[in-house]
Amino acid sequence: MQSFRFSAEPLPQEAEAARAEVRAFLDAELAAGRFIPHRTSWTTFDAGFSRRAAAAGFVGMTMPKAYGGHERSGLARFVVTEEMLAAGAPCGAHWIADRQSGPQILRHGTEEAKRAILPRICRGECAFGIGMSEPGSGSDLAAVRTRAVRDGQEWVIDGSKIWTTNAHQADYLLALVRTGDAGPDRHGGLTQFIVDLAAPGISVRPILDLSGHHEFNEVFFTNVRVPEAMMVGAEGTGWDLVTEELAFERSGPDRFLSDYRLLVEMVGRIGPEPDRFQAVETGRLVAQLAALLGMSASVARLLDRGVVPGVEAALVKDVGNSFEREVPEVARRLLAVEPRLDATGDSYREALGLTTLRAPSFTLRGGTREILRSVIARGLGLR
Repeated sequence: MQSFRFSAEPLPQEAEAARAEVRAFLDAELAAGRFIPHRTSWTTFDAGFSRRAAAAGFVGMTMPKAYGGHERSGLARFVVTEEMLAAGAPCGAHWIADRQSGPQILRHGTEEAKRAILPRICRGECAFGIGMSEPGSGSDLAAVRTRAVRDGQEWVIDGSKIWTTNAHQADYLLALVRTGDAGPDRHGGLTQFIVDLAAPGISVRPILDLSGHHEFNEVFFTNVRVPEAMMVGAEGTGWDLVTEELAFERSGPDRFLSDYRLLVEMVGRIGPEPDRFQAVETGRLVAQLAALLGMSASVARLLDRGVVPGVEAALVKDVGNSFEREVPEVARRLLAVEPRLDATGDSYREALGLTTLRAPSFTLRGGTREILRSVIARGLGLR
């Protein structure tokens, strides 16, 4: 039976130095009034912020210098990510590219794709979307029906993807499609492609959330031609590659810090003299957060060592989702304040309103909790 590979080690000096650097950058951004923490999140698309963050060295941190990166450690990047989330910085224009698409291309892409795309990611000039989920398939990636057929030195893609964050503003989609026979376990015949969202035959349909905000999309492919050089990995290796990619997506602090600003605003609203119930509940949330930060940092260490921590990443996301869903519920119990989206001058009320509407999606994105627990059980040899 496999055991979890978490470890409790102090962060290296390089990581703490990165913390000081990014805090100074974020303080300057806030002082210039370039974003308002309780009104933005890591999915907020702000191309200008991403370019400035990249110019300051906070995008492409782990990438090789040959592709425009900085060759810093995964733990240094972890600390920067943590601070960006805590500040409520609008990182959506570079987030997916920097978190998972870029590393996936670096590991498995062709040299042509690396030269064309990675430097742009490192400059904060290239946004990616995730092309995994499809209508009617839920979290079952083995049910992918979007198909690609080879035509000479190109592939022709037909089908659709759904819940694609910021596809209406992104440059590329890293799409999982079917290129061959599924086989008995349905994991065969899957391949990943880098798809240019400006290519002919692509249409994007918005999906509005409860607040009317446009972040999610459905993407349709009709005879979309993709060059052979934009294939990621070998034909038919898509299942293994997407499993590896999900380790980047599921393990980071964005999977439990989505409502961190609400926690900060709640503590500020309660003030320095909480009653006993407020003190106990707030302390419990802070203890959970500390444990999650330690677990996520441990996964960053594994990634630094070239390990694919699929089980550990799934656990971080599952436990992190429990925390994220609980924060707005605890906030409502501790303070008799009605949430609002337009409560000018009342940052707590606005943060509560935004988080209350978005919280139901926290346990869905990146894989439902049922799927995650299945991954954990299988990885531990329990099923």
